[in-house]
Amino acid sequence: MEERFVWVTTRRIRPGTLEDFEKAWRPDTHPHGMLRAFAYWSEDGQEITGVSFWDSREACDSWRASEPEAQRRAGMAPYIVDEREGFYRGRELAIPQR
Repeated sequence: MEERFVWVTTRRIRPGTLEDFEKAWRPDTHPHGMLRAFAYWSEDGQEITGVSFWDSREACDSWRASEPEAQRRAGMAPYIVDEREGFYRGRELAIPQR
């Protein structure tokens, strides 16, 4: 099976700031090496989990160390209460057919 490289970040944001947070959250440029990205929100709109797929660990690390990412993080900072993040390697699991 194909190995995948994934960056996951979960942030709890201040109540009532989801719209402003989303504006700051989206990068101005598409990061080199990012293949796909997903965002998931809790029902109360105060917790957001971002999942991005990368072509390599190096591509993800390069983006994380870049000036555009530093600026993006600075823009999000006023809205964030708590943040957890991590890089993972993995693969798709086969689901038995019914």
